[in-house]
Amino acid sequence: MSVKNLVKTDLVFAKQQISSKKRLLEQLAESVSDRLHCNADEVYDALLGREKLGSTGIGNGIAIPHCRLEQVNRATLVLMSLEEPIDFDAIDRRPVDLIFALLVPPHQCDEHLATLAQIAELAQAEEKLNQLREKQNNEDLFEAFNALL
Repeated sequence: MSVKNLVKTDLVFAKQQISSKKRLLEQLAESVSDRLHCNADEVYDALLGREKLGSTGIGNGIAIPHCRLEQVNRATLVLMSLEEPIDFDAIDRRPVDLIFALLVPPHQCDEHLATLAQIAELAQAEEKLNQLREKQNNEDLFEAFNALL
């Protein structure tokens, strides 16, 4: 499944003011639970559980928090940019300011891996990342993301 099909306008958040990894995961859980009608605590616990296995900060200021969750009935991607980068224990030790959070139902494991690979590929394109970082509002960030894919 194409990453482009997973992002909806109501799950794109530009220039968020978030100060820590914990708060970021909480915000992701709250945003997803409101829109997908699932329990925010369970989303948070699933994201945090995955982070405990190893940071999803993949380098170049990118994090891809992800999890499988029974409550999610379709693969969903949350795109978020941060006003100020935060420490995310990334592999390159750089702070993170672009987040691509992926939530998938357990039966979509193959699609999950393919989507993570697509995002990781995008994360290697510094020019594309900078285009996303420049966007100041949700709509512009959404449009820029779709144009890059």
